[in-house]
Parts: sequence; structure tokens; C-alpha cells
Amino acid sequence: MKIVLDTNCLIPILVPGSFGHDIWQAFRQGRYTLCVSTEILLEYEEILMRMTEDREFTSLVIEAISNAPNVERVTPAYHFNLITADPDDNKFVDCAITAGATYIVSNDRHFSELQRYDFPKVDVRTLAEFLNIVRSL
Repeated sequence: MKIVLDTNCLIPILVPGSFGHDIWQAFRQGRYTLCVSTEILLEYEEILMRMTEDREFTSLVIEAISNAPNVERVTPAYHFNLITADPDDNKFVDCAITAGATYIVSNDRHFSELQRYDFPKVDVRTLAEFLNIVRSL
């Protein structure tokens, strides 16, 4: 199973004992493939640094993601521009389509715009929904 993880879901899964931490543990165990683009990794780094103000922690997370064997790096050659309410979210959509991801995991309501499109079909799950999927593996 391949996923694209929105930044708003990365932060909560990193904290041990937090809701959703099982998703990070499952990633570290190689139970799913995380699809990322350079643009996504840069956003992860920017937001982690802004929220934690901890360069070492941020570097460790980005390094863990970058070096994991179950990470698929993609370079979207086409920008679909499917989300109009917040065009910055399109980086996740483009990555998911390019990688053939099973899900985008996001709690962002802007991703509901994707329900309007039959093609390309992008399945979006909330963090809670994906946590249930991970726990059932």
C-alpha cells in the first residue's frame, strides 16, 4: 500500500504516545510505502522547523524519511491543479497520482474537492481512518 501523507498529519504521528503514533511506527516497520516529492519533503522540513524550532529533531525526521527503504521518491511531470481552494495542496495530489498511491492521508477539508473528479481518482482518508487501516494490517 502506498500513501502520500499531508503535512498536517505528519506532525501528530511523530509524538510517542499521541493519537496516530502507530502510523509512524508502521512506517518505521515498513508496513506501507510513503510517497514523497522534493516539494513535499521541503514542506515537511519547513513546517517541522517552524513548529518545533528544533533543527536536530527536524533533521532526524527528514533523514529518517529520506533514507527509509519504504519511501518512493517521485517527480511529478504534470501538475493537475485539481484543488482550487488551496493550490498549495496540489503538490500532494500530483505526487499521489504520479506514484499511483492508494491514499492521500489528510485532515485538510480542501481535499474534499477531489470527490468531484472521476479521473484521475484520488482516494483521501483522514488520519483517524488511516490509523484504523494501519491497525488492521
